[in-house]
Amino acid sequence: MTRPMQVLLPLLVIAAGGLGAWGLIASRDKPEMLNPEPPIPLVRVQPTRLQSLQLTVISQGTVRPRTQSVLVPEVSGRVTEIAASFVPGGFFEEGEVLVRIDPHDYRQAVIQARAAVARAELRLALEQAEADVVRREWADLGRGDASALTLREPQLAEARAALASAGAAAEKSRRDLERTELRAPYAGRVREKRVDRGQFVNRGTPLGTIYAVDYAEIRLPLPDRELAFIDLPLVYRGQGEQEQGPEVLLSSNFAGKIHHWRGRLVRTEGEIDPQSRMVHTVARVKDPYARGELPGQPPLAVGMFVDAEILGRVVDAVALLPRAVLRDGNQVLVVDDDDRLRFRTVSVLRVTREEIIVDSGLAEGERVCLTPLAAVTEGMRVRTTEAS
Repeated sequence: MTRPMQVLLPLLVIAAGGLGAWGLIASRDKPEMLNPEPPIPLVRVQPTRLQSLQLTVISQGTVRPRTQSVLVPEVSGRVTEIAASFVPGGFFEEGEVLVRIDPHDYRQAVIQARAAVARAELRLALEQAEADVVRREWADLGRGDASALTLREPQLAEARAALASAGAAAEKSRRDLERTELRAPYAGRVREKRVDRGQFVNRGTPLGTIYAVDYAEIRLPLPDRELAFIDLPLVYRGQGEQEQGPEVLLSSNFAGKIHHWRGRLVRTEGEIDPQSRMVHTVARVKDPYARGELPGQPPLAVGMFVDAEILGRVVDAVALLPRAVLRDGNQVLVVDDDDRLRFRTVSVLRVTREEIIVDSGLAEGERVCLTPLAAVTEGMRVRTTEAS
């Protein structure tokens, strides 16, 4: 092969390949231009169910006694006896002698006071007899009106006053003798003991702390915004506590188990906290130390921390929905019969951490969209699946 052919042959091959490629490109069909439709989103829906619902308000508090007293003697002396029940945690009945102080000196004082009364009575009788003799003699021999001193009226008045004073002293000595026995003013329990047998105590010395067991109370703080959902027992001047306030369900974790008790709100305290805007209410439980219906249930002891659920008002024709469906404060998304989204303005009665209560704006059976959507337009088509 000659040298010119060696140069031209590769060029001819390249030219032939280029012509073939151009022919293929020129003879191909033009692609059809399509406008793809966006995918239809799948959303979860919940049919609206209108129902009657009892509202509740949640709070917490610590159990405390309704009545608590410091046991204080009204006389001085040496303690001669301590009741077996007068120990921390001990129960006692009304009228039971808890502490007895040596009564010897007070018995002697009673005897002396009775003697003083007898002397005063004798003196008054003598003065009365002398006054009668003076009046008779003056009536027989005297002229004009006799003076009060002549008729011994001041002496009679002084004798009567001395008898009254002796009687008061005798009554005081009798009461002091009674006070050597410190009796329980009510059925209760001992919270603290500060005295023991043989100890000398003075009048006014605290001997211990006791509290009544007829009722227990729990102080429950409530936010101002929650007050609309319960019938708050408001107390006005001249009105006592309400015994039929809202029922309160109490629960506490004790010894690894949850236990329950029932009580009622009986009153509100005298002021609203100016900083937290909390209203403090008081729930009361009757006979907290009685044996419960369930085996192993502990008493509702003072100092126990409890959760409280206050049963409030009953509302009708409301819908209960997840809080996540709420948009812009008062709107939800509703899926109509054509599977299109519609914005719906509703009236929200209450918003909790997980749910909302809608009292108007939704009809029975309407499907509410539960799926959060970033971009939503009115009338947007969706596919639906019902929430389980």
